[in-house]
Amino acid sequence: MTTGRVAAVDIGTNSVRLLIQEPTGQPLLREMYITRLGEGVDVANSLQPAAIERTVRVLASYGALIAQHSVSRVRAAATSAARDAHNREEFFDAAESALGSRPELLSGEDEAALSFQGATQGLAATAAPFLVIDIGGGSTEFVLGERTPAAAISVPLGCVRMTERHIATDPPDTAELDACAADVRSVLASVRARVDVAQAATVIGVAGTITSLAHLQQGCLRYAPELTHHSRLQRVAVELLCGRLAAAPLVPRRALLADPKRAEVIVAGAVILRTILQELAIPELVVSESDILDGLAASLLEQH
Repeated sequence: MTTGRVAAVDIGTNSVRLLIQEPTGQPLLREMYITRLGEGVDVANSLQPAAIERTVRVLASYGALIAQHSVSRVRAAATSAARDAHNREEFFDAAESALGSRPELLSGEDEAALSFQGATQGLAATAAPFLVIDIGGGSTEFVLGERTPAAAISVPLGCVRMTERHIATDPPDTAELDACAADVRSVLASVRARVDVAQAATVIGVAGTITSLAHLQQGCLRYAPELTHHSRLQRVAVELLCGRLAAAPLVPRRALLADPKRAEVIVAGAVILRTILQELAIPELVVSESDILDGLAASLLEQH
């Protein structure tokens, strides 16, 4: 086991997050900023200069926090947006200068395994097998296993990607919502071929779309993970929340969310989740506030 503090940085398509932990695993600091690094990547296959600038600015602030807290080991990882971008090394150069550590590019499989590790922390082994669903900005991971992943797939479904691809009006019209759902359904065939969802005794949902819907269900207007962690989100509730969000124009939609900055992409995220639950016949899921970020930190604590 490592003897010093560790820091994990998750550089996602929509948000950039920091977790600093004590050697015992006790969280010391969590930070999250929405920078939308993946803006335009679905079309251009490159990271946009403004998105890089926004993200690097946040990484510089994280680098200062890491130094301030005397962290001994850092693991920074980039996911879907960086995987899809041909200019990612340019971003990694700037990120390394700002953060003090060079990000690694996670494969979809690595991302899935780390999400599984984080999401299943604190859950009883008797609740296994677990299916972890991680809806990100650019990709969604499905991971099935007991203690470790036995089957996993990462597919190009994400709240930023689907928003840019299908949603142009405010609020979205029926044709846009239907096109988004149809896109999700078309991808789920590959999920069924790789992951036997019926084996799961417990389905766990992680990441911003799912935690935002859990906060909305509970009427939380501020981020309160202590209320949503390990709460349950039923398919019928997701269907109602999706309809409520889709009917609201952007400004009123912001007022509904614990994190108003998610308002631009939450409708597509809710459609992704609703369609997954309907198509894969999943009646409910357990919401986890622990995810890939916690998996990254745990991987550092396991090192000698």
